[in-house]
Amino acid sequence: MESAAEGGGAVAGRPQQRQPQQQQQGLGQMVTGIIRVAVFWYFISKFIGPKRPPPNQSTHQISNLFHKGETLDMWLYLSEQEKFNDFGSEKALFWHETNIPYAVWNAGSTRTLSLKYYPSEAVKNNGSVFAHVYFARSGYPPDPRDPEYQPLAAFGWTHPVVAYLKKSKNDKRKSLLGNSEDSVDDKKTSEEFKDAQVDEKDVPFEFISYWKPNITINLVDDFSRYPQNAAPPNIAPYLNIEPSTGNYYPTIFFNDFWLLRDKLIAINETVNELPLNLEVSPISMTKWQLFLQIDQSFQIHRSYGSMLEGEADELKRVFLEGNPFLLAVTMVVSVLHSVFDFLAFKNDIQFWNKNKSMEGLSAKSVVVNFFCQLIVFLYLFDNETSWMILASSGIGCCIEFWKIGKAMHIEFDRSGMIPKLKFRDRDSYAKNRTKEYDDLAMKYLTYVLLFLAVCFSIYSLKYERHKSWYSWILSSLTSCVYMFGFIMMCPQLFINYKLKSVAHLPWRQMTYKFLNTIIDDLFAFVIKMPMLHRLSVFRDDVIFLIYLYQRWTYPVDKKRVNEFGFGGEDDQHSGDKKQLIEQQQEEEKKTN
Repeated sequence: MESAAEGGGAVAGRPQQRQPQQQQQGLGQMVTGIIRVAVFWYFISKFIGPKRPPPNQSTHQISNLFHKGETLDMWLYLSEQEKFNDFGSEKALFWHETNIPYAVWNAGSTRTLSLKYYPSEAVKNNGSVFAHVYFARSGYPPDPRDPEYQPLAAFGWTHPVVAYLKKSKNDKRKSLLGNSEDSVDDKKTSEEFKDAQVDEKDVPFEFISYWKPNITINLVDDFSRYPQNAAPPNIAPYLNIEPSTGNYYPTIFFNDFWLLRDKLIAINETVNELPLNLEVSPISMTKWQLFLQIDQSFQIHRSYGSMLEGEADELKRVFLEGNPFLLAVTMVVSVLHSVFDFLAFKNDIQFWNKNKSMEGLSAKSVVVNFFCQLIVFLYLFDNETSWMILASSGIGCCIEFWKIGKAMHIEFDRSGMIPKLKFRDRDSYAKNRTKEYDDLAMKYLTYVLLFLAVCFSIYSLKYERHKSWYSWILSSLTSCVYMFGFIMMCPQLFINYKLKSVAHLPWRQMTYKFLNTIIDDLFAFVIKMPMLHRLSVFRDDVIFLIYLYQRWTYPVDKKRVNEFGFGGEDDQHSGDKKQLIEQQQEEEKKTN
């Protein structure tokens, strides 16, 4: 029995909860998680039954030592030692149940108990606590030293109740103005930050012990027959093999899948009692394998950097606290959002790649969009965001800079010591009224945007904390981009109004963006968010509605060139030529 108790002693880690950021990423996490779960369900059929062994392997198969519906007795001990053999200690025994039907779903197969655990001084100082659970056929003892003990009738497993997680990084933010109200806290923060910097030189990471308040013990409903020494790789680590017969005991699974990071309780010297909720119940083979596969997928994504610490918990929280109907709607709408976003991106690249004329287009808006994208990239880099998000934002910066090259002439000025970039307007933009209207619109809108940016920056400097002046500048600029960035779309509206035409706009790309805006409006009602942020979602709707009104009001100008540098009259002349050629071909056929 000691070998069975030693099997589950590895300490299980928990994902670290990431620091809150201003940019919400819940939508992307939800889409990724739901698609991942769908893929898991597709592949789960591989784990339902054993595979046939190859012809060159032994045909001997192992099976479960217990039968379905067989009654079991259970003992749960808590000990600070990973190896346990003190079965006679009443102090270590915290739970005992009898006549639990194995792999049967009824009222008697699920047992629960809630109690208090009083930690010792060793546990308060980063000590460990292990749960040792033992099952035996009704009437048989779990103690190997008992005369009535039968090795084929009892089995057990060990699981850590204390998890060791990395300590959250100290808050490096402080009040840059040194307000009197926060002066004491700032001093403490700065002192702790200095101490942390000294400690980080010696110790890479500091770990804190956390108590798991919920322990769910599942007996897996598995009566499959596996080839000897050739069990499926996802099942083999959990099989508890009996040496003499080669068969396996029922699998004990400590289910921590729904135990989120924020439910764990930090253990320190001030903690005198800890809650402990116990449950024993059966679990199906499919559900057990699904939990294992999802956890393994989360670990792989975290190792590759495609998932931040804490995002797995956020995805689980969606399924725990969300309405099933809303989840289904969210899944469908999220897929549509991703499709429309991709189509908008594709058509945006095609438009600027084939565009030959800047007549009617705002070149300054393209430049401003690049700087807005660059500000967001620097902000994400300053906040230690995942490299996947940084890569996506960096690619966006490169694309916006490429669009500047399509909207303006970019030249290298090598006249000085350091080469410089020179931007020159294209002739199709500078030799007509487009540049005049664009300068006029950007002039007044810049005044409005600067006024709002300065006001918000002063507010942020006075009432919020920041790591440094550089961080304050980035945070203020990024907030202005998120809140007032829609103002940069207004110069194009002004140009359309003055030219009385919208034929020069990339309407296919704008249509996909407008559909995405409608989806964002839907999420504004589905997802919980502050009222101000909910209202800000509808700001783009006003701009797009004005675009639609202009498209309906202004007639199509046949003389104005489109985004490919061709006018409507050219298309008409080319169409007339095609008709003449077709008529001549028909007449030649008749004469022949």
